[in-house]
Formats: sequence, structure tokens, C-alpha cells
Amino acid sequence: AICNFVICNDSSLRSQPIIFNPDFFVEKLRHEKPEVFTELVVSNITRLIDLPGAELAQLMGEEDPKLPGANSTASGFFRSLMSLKRKEKGVVFGSPLTEEGIAQVSQLIEYLHKNLRAEGLFRVPGNSIRQQILKDALNSGTDIDLDSGEFHSNDVATLLKMFLGELPEPLLTHKHFHAHLKIADLMLFDEKGNKTSTPDKERQIEALQLLFLILPAPNRSLLKLLLDLLYQTAKKQDKNKMSAHNLALMFAPHILWPRNVTANDLQENITKLNNGVTFMIKHSQKLFKAPVYIRECARLHYLGSRAHTSKDDLDLLTSSGSKELQPLKSQKRSRLDSCHQEETQQRTEEALKELFLHVHNMPDSAKKKKLIRQFNKHPTALTPGSDAPTSPAPRRTRSRSFSGLIKRKVLGTPVILERKSRDTTPEPVRVSKENVQLLQKCGSPAHMSQAKLKSLEGQKEGSCRRMRARLLSKDSSSL
Repeated sequence: AICNFVICNDSSLRSQPIIFNPDFFVEKLRHEKPEVFTELVVSNITRLIDLPGAELAQLMGEEDPKLPGANSTASGFFRSLMSLKRKEKGVVFGSPLTEEGIAQVSQLIEYLHKNLRAEGLFRVPGNSIRQQILKDALNSGTDIDLDSGEFHSNDVATLLKMFLGELPEPLLTHKHFHAHLKIADLMLFDEKGNKTSTPDKERQIEALQLLFLILPAPNRSLLKLLLDLLYQTAKKQDKNKMSAHNLALMFAPHILWPRNVTANDLQENITKLNNGVTFMIKHSQKLFKAPVYIRECARLHYLGSRAHTSKDDLDLLTSSGSKELQPLKSQKRSRLDSCHQEETQQRTEEALKELFLHVHNMPDSAKKKKLIRQFNKHPTALTPGSDAPTSPAPRRTRSRSFSGLIKRKVLGTPVILERKSRDTTPEPVRVSKENVQLLQKCGSPAHMSQAKLKSLEGQKEGSCRRMRARLLSKDSSSL
């Protein structure tokens, strides 16, 4: 089973909305099969950016990352000072990132979300004594009431930067350093295929989404909290005077610069790194969503027959699958249309039968005769005892003479006679007014029951018999 379901008997909780996580299968694949997940993500990263063999091996963790200033024999005062500070490890500060450390630091982030209007936030330093008190409390794990008014927002902001600066490696890790430099070089191409100086933002966002997917879980969780805080801070720049670029200058050394390096070591890439952090802050609301094709590949890994390792393969599968489904959809649509037509025809026939019965039971009147004539003219009118034709029969040329019409009315069956010549038309037969009135009294035997027909024939036996004989003789002579 993919999911475990828990039956809740609390009626108050049943009314709560169900939260759907679109990255469910992505997270499931990351935890259950990390090797398959890493291979899937890295294959798409290399599709976007060009990573040589050594840099790709560093990203995969197969080789130790080669960082700027690592081979330099000159060790400045700044580098020595930073290394000495990191030797004093505490429970939270100076230790590798853990879930416990994130839980403690999240208190600082939550407090800063409520105090984003302080001018020069993250730039103006706080009080060193209050910072040390707060640092000791976080390391000891004691409860802190930041809303008591004892601490200032600048104290908390400076302590957050201190925590990030004392981590053994930057928040984005040493392995990802070269990949971020390549993402900063993603530029648009012109119509001739030449590289321009305009950043390709869509590809940069997609590459960062993929790169964040293979970060360690604690790093990714804290990075999301931090970038969301900086994004909200930049939105209040009219009050705190801190834009996204200003914030990037404050945090790039802590989350992206390699440890134990100076600005001189990064002089060629420092602009790229700072601009990269600025881009992350501005687009932080999009960077922690897995790309659609990664979601689909993860879903197919569990629900489908096979998993695909690139966006191109997924697009190919989608296009081919849609072409195969088109004839199936057309066949299904034609079946539905035919069923709908048959159902509509059946309802129409039933309605006509009910209407004819209603007219037939009406008392004799001019209105009834008029309605019966309309039924006779309508080609689809059905009598109560007749069935719908199964197949359209070929139309026969009927006699347009009045005598033929009377014979069809009286006898109830069409008389099929061979004509000697189709070009000759029979002369019209004149019928007296008395005979017409008699026929109207008799009604239309084709639409009447046999019992009623016999009773009418018994009443008018003499007159109808004479009229039939006379009409038959005249019609045969005309034919």
C-alpha cells in the first residue's frame, strides 16, 4: 500500500479540509530509494547546465570538492580567526545542522517575522551582551520568551547570521558550489543562436529547483525558512530599507561562500554569488516545488510500468500516449452518440403513440378529423399496434388518384398493381358528396381496431359494398 489510512471518529476533525501534497511521490522516492532519486534529479541538472566530470563527481559526493583558496599556502588573519571560532562547538552553534538546531533557530525566525519594520534589519548590529545571553539559552535548550521585550530585533537578526556563519559548511554545502556558479551563467540566446547577457530566468529557476531537491533534508528545511524570511523582509523595504540585493550582501557569505575563504579568493566570482542569492530571495516562493516532470516520473515509478529519467522522455511518452488514445476516444464518442440517437428516437416514437391514442379517443369532431389528417401526412406517425421499421424500405411510387387513396383507407393495405405505362397518369375519379360524407363517418380503418371496423362495416354494409364495387371497377378500367 502506498498510503496508510486512519479512520477518525471525531466529527469536528472530519470537517477540516484535506491537504494534498503534490510532491508526495517525490518525497517518498527520496526517502525510500535515495540512489534512484539522486540519479533522476542529477540527470536533469546536467541537461540544463554543463558540469565537467570532476564537478559532476563532486556534486554526486564521489570526490571531495575543490574550492577556491584551498590550495593557497598564505593564511590570512581572517581565515585563522574563523577557523579558531569554529573549534568552540556548542549544542546548536558551531555544530553540524540537525533537526534540534533547526527547532531552536526557528524561534528566532518566527520572532523576526513579527518585527520586519526595524530599519537596517540584518545590517545594524545588536547588543553583544544580550546576544551572548540569548546564545547560551539556545545552546542549553531552555525556553526563551522573545516577546517579553528583553531583546531587540537587531539582537535576534545578528544572532541568526552568527548561527549560519558558525556552521561547519555553508547552508548550500560545498558540493553544490560549482553548480551555483554555472546556474548564474545561464543566459538567453538570440535568434541566431548566440548567447546574450540577459539571464534565462526560467532555466535558472528550474535548475535551482532540481539542485534544492538533492540538498540534505535539514539544510533544505532551514533554507526554506530563511529565504521566506528574507523575501518577506524585502517586501517591507520601504520601512526597513533592506532590498533583496542588500540582504544578499549580508547572507551570501553565510549560505553560499565556502568556509575559510576571503573576498580575495572569490574576486572573480563574488558578483555571481551575490547576484545568485539575490535571485533566490526574489523567487523563493517557486524554488521549493519539484518540477512537474519530476513529480510525474516519481509517480510513474510507483504507479506506472517504468520510470523515465528525463523531461524529454516524459514528453515523448505523453505525445505518443495521446496519439494512441485518440482512436479509442473517437470510438467511445461514436458509441455514445449512437446510443443517444436510439434513445431519442425511442422516446419520440412513444410520445407519438400516446398522442395518437389520445386523438383516437376524442369524440368525433372537425378537430379530430383535422388531427387524423395531420397524422396521415406525417411520415413517422405510428399507430398503437405497429412497430418501428427496422430498415428503411425503398419508396414505391403511389397512385395519386383519389380512388387509390380511398382503397388504402378502406382496405387498410396498399394494393400493388403493375402499371402498363408509367408515363400515363390515371384520370381523376369523381366521387359524389354522399360517398365522401360516408367515408368521413367511417373514419380511417388503417388506424382503427378490427372490431370497430367490423361493426362499422355491418352498419353500412350495403352502401359500402356498392361503393367499393363501383370504385374498383372504375379504377381497374383507368389502370
